[in-house]
Amino acid sequence: MNLLRIMSLIFALIVSLNIFSNETVSIGSVEMANEKKSSAFEQVRKKIGKWEGKMVQGIDGNVIDVSYVFALTSGGNTITETLLEDGVQMLTTYSDDDGELVVRHYCGLGTEPVFQVTKLTSDSMVIQLDKDKVDLHAEHESFVTGMKWMMNSDNSITFENTVMLNGSPTTNIAELKRVY
Repeated sequence: MNLLRIMSLIFALIVSLNIFSNETVSIGSVEMANEKKSSAFEQVRKKIGKWEGKMVQGIDGNVIDVSYVFALTSGGNTITETLLEDGVQMLTTYSDDDGELVVRHYCGLGTEPVFQVTKLTSDSMVIQLDKDKVDLHAEHESFVTGMKWMMNSDNSITFENTVMLNGSPTTNIAELKRVY
């Protein structure tokens, strides 16, 4: 095994131990919230780590490289997803609000859609635009309208997103493999 692979495995083990520990996190003498998380939050937690693959863009069939890194942050209260699609970096956050998962996406299109979970199973999650929390208009803005994650196995995900581009929806599909 090469050194990089060994380091990646050690990092993954350390992250796993921290992720699944129920210890209260403190900053100095202040204890951070350690409340039970929603089922949807726990579903996203399964993705902690790095995923890479190819995405087929629905608009023209173009195939691009994609990379997603999920990390537990904020004392275990938020999961960040740093994504690279064809070299463009974006950020998505997942956190609970009153027992419901709230998803905020900071998009390369210049919009910041907010999503709510509309379907959740043991191996998939569908989120759609939460129109009560965001006011985006297809006539003059481009934005993601929904996403779907399907866990094919512990090391394989199919990801779909629907994007409103110039007033028309298009769906992109990515096949991802776990790196660590």
